[in-house]
Amino acid sequence: MIVRFNIDPIQQDQYEYRVTYEGEDLYGDSGLDSMEACIVAATEGLGQDAIAAEVAYKGIISGTYALASLALVSAQIAEHALQTTEAIEEAGK
Repeated sequence: MIVRFNIDPIQQDQYEYRVTYEGEDLYGDSGLDSMEACIVAATEGLGQDAIAAEVAYKGIISGTYALASLALVSAQIAEHALQTTEAIEEAGK
């Protein structure tokens, strides 16, 4: 199964995440201090059925990543998600 990590800012330097599968909420948390922390926490909560996760920041999917990648390069994935969302938001202006 491929899940989705939905990450959103909730206030200055505070983020929340929800892990969903086919639109259904599985679990989540809020008040984390970085996007990377959200990715790490979301990855740690996954069960054996998950093989990959789509990462979405502010509703924009930046990519689909194998679980091993999520664990090893979470900082780079968080940065890519931020850059992708910023580029799309800027193009929409």
